[in-house]
Amino acid sequence: MSTETNQSTIKVAIAGCGTIGRTHAAAVGEFPELRVTALVDEIPEAAAGLAQYIEDSGATRPATFNSLKEAFAGADVDLVIIATPSGMHIEQALEVLEAGKHVVIEKPLDVNLDRADEILAAAKAAEAKGLVASVISQHRFDPASVVVDQARRAGRFGRLTSAIASVSWYRSQGYYDSGAWRGTWAMDGGGAVMNQGVHTVDLLLWFLGRPIEISARTALLAHTDVEVEDTAVATVTFESGALAVLHATTAAYPGLTVRLQVMGSKGSAVIDNDNLEYFHAGDPKGPDGGPMGIRGGGNQAEEELAKFPEAPLDSNLDPTVYPAGHIRQYRDVLEAIRSGRPAGVRIEDAVTALGTVRALYVSATLGKPVLIADVLAGKYNDVQVRAGNGHLEEVTA
Repeated sequence: MSTETNQSTIKVAIAGCGTIGRTHAAAVGEFPELRVTALVDEIPEAAAGLAQYIEDSGATRPATFNSLKEAFAGADVDLVIIATPSGMHIEQALEVLEAGKHVVIEKPLDVNLDRADEILAAAKAAEAKGLVASVISQHRFDPASVVVDQARRAGRFGRLTSAIASVSWYRSQGYYDSGAWRGTWAMDGGGAVMNQGVHTVDLLLWFLGRPIEISARTALLAHTDVEVEDTAVATVTFESGALAVLHATTAAYPGLTVRLQVMGSKGSAVIDNDNLEYFHAGDPKGPDGGPMGIRGGGNQAEEELAKFPEAPLDSNLDPTVYPAGHIRQYRDVLEAIRSGRPAGVRIEDAVTALGTVRALYVSATLGKPVLIADVLAGKYNDVQVRAGNGHLEEVTA
C-alpha cells in the first residue's frame, strides 16, 4: 500500500470489515490518491483486524467506528465503500448520498427491489451534484470483457443471437455455516445466482442488452440448513430477440470456472475464468466459413488481446492480496470523481441486474415465465421466493 498523500487525496471509509472489506482495502491501497481514514463495523474486532492489516501494509492506521453516522462525525471522509451484508446495501448507500459523499457498493445492489426507486432517485440527484455512485461489477473491466464489448459495439459479431453463461463453483457447508446471514433471503438475497452469479448476469446483460422475459428452475441439492438455492438454470429472452441460457451452482465440486459464450451471425467469443479463451470475428467482405463453419477454428483471441494495453487477468493471483478487477474498477471510479462524469457502472445498471435475478427467483417459485419489466414495476413484490423443490438426499455406497 502506498503512504503518499497530498491535498487532492480522497479520504475513504470502508463499511464492513470482513473478507470483502479487506479486498477493497487492498484495491484502495494501490492508489496514492486514496487513503482509508475510517472503518465501520458493528463488530469491533473486525474493524480492529482490518485496521491492523492496513497499518501492516504501510499505510496510516484508520480510525474505527460502529456506524456511518459516527464515522462522518469523527473522520474526514469523501468516499464510502459499502462492503456489508447485501441486505444493508441500499439503506447505507442512501445514508452516504444524503451526507454528500461518493459511494461504491459491493455487489449485489441489495437483496430486493423494495427501495430501487429510492436509490435510483438519490443517485440521479447525487450525480447532478457531481457525486459518483457506483456498484462493483469488476469483470466489466477485465481485458477479455472489454475486448468482447468493443467488438460487439462495433458490430463485428454481426447480429448477436445467443449466449451461454455458466457459474460452476463450489462452496462447502462450512462456508454457509460461517455466518448466520449466509444463505438467507433476508441478508444474502439468494444463493448461487445472487451471491456468486450476479457478476455474470451483469456481463450477460451488458453484452446482449435489455432482458425481456425469464423462465427458471432452482433447487437446493447439496447443502443443508440453507434457505436459498445452490443450483439454478434459466432461459432469458432479450429485446433484440437474442436468447440466453443461464446456469449457476455452488455444488460443482471441487469448483470449476465461470464461462460465458457470446455468439453472433458474424462472430463469437468465449470468456472462461476471466480470460479470453476464444474470439473470432469474420470479415464482412470475406468468405463466411462455408456451409458448416470452422467448428472452433480461427481463434483470434491472442491478436485481439495484443491490441489491449494490459495483460489478461491472472486467475492464479490471490484476490485478497491483488484484486485486479477491483483495482481496474477503482481506476474508473477515480477518473469519474476527478472529471465529474458518471462511473462506468451506475446504479441503474445494478438495478437491472438485480431485477433480472429477482425475476429468476419469482419464475422458479411460480413455475412460469416472468416479464422482467413487471418485476421492476413491483408486480411481484409480495411473492415470497423459495429455493425450489430440490432437496439433499443421502447417498449410500
